[in-house]
Amino acid sequence: MPLKAPETAPTASIAFDRLLIIMDDLRANCPWDKKQTLESLRHLTIEETYELSDAILGGDMPEIKKEIGDIMLHLVFYAKIASETNDFTITDVLNGVCDKLINRHPHIYGDIEVQNEEDVKRNWEQIKLKEGNKSVLGGVPASLPALVKASRIQEKARGVGFDWEEKSQVWAKVEEEMQEFKNEFNAEDESTIDHEKAEAEFGDLLFSLINYARFININPENALEKTNKKFIKRFQYLELKAQENGKQLHDMSLAEMDIFWDEAKKL
Repeated sequence: MPLKAPETAPTASIAFDRLLIIMDDLRANCPWDKKQTLESLRHLTIEETYELSDAILGGDMPEIKKEIGDIMLHLVFYAKIASETNDFTITDVLNGVCDKLINRHPHIYGDIEVQNEEDVKRNWEQIKLKEGNKSVLGGVPASLPALVKASRIQEKARGVGFDWEEKSQVWAKVEEEMQEFKNEFNAEDESTIDHEKAEAEFGDLLFSLINYARFININPENALEKTNKKFIKRFQYLELKAQENGKQLHDMSLAEMDIFWDEAKKL
């Protein structure tokens, strides 16, 4: 029988225990849930994470709550599968993260003093090295999207003091990389352009722009995604207006499309 909600609002521990009981029931009795493995859930978890990201960027609190629940379910599911092979349990997972947080916050649970957020980040990275990490950058997942990975690499390097001192220095680097990228395309004969080198210079330019964004407290992933959404909204308006005028985009001139594009920018 389905579990009924209690008459009064449950505490967090009661609600979490309810989720664990439901997970046990599903794993034992649902044909789909019984078949799942760590590997089969992986791509679904990635999808759920992106859905949470979309909800956050959209400022949709009800949707954020829903997506957090979906991800929580996945985490419990992974722990349930691992418990069946006696590798670890959800209790091991929770105690493990609690121990890690206590160990990595000596300014809260120990006698270390910090002055600001940067001190906390610096301590965090130093503690990770003491725990056995061979490199400060070792904790950056190899499969992260390149834009996010660049941000994480730079943040971790900053955590041990490897960083520019002033944002003006970073912007100078952006301009230097922009010029180097432009230099690769100044040849009059396009056949002489070294596209592999140009690609490398473009990568350097992007990396330096991401670095500058970090210095002025802009999340480059969020900034680019908001621009993506803005472009999609405007382009779909363009498609709609073309349809209303009985036209197809591929039959319109750029000047004609620009009229609707400018209208979309004013919405």
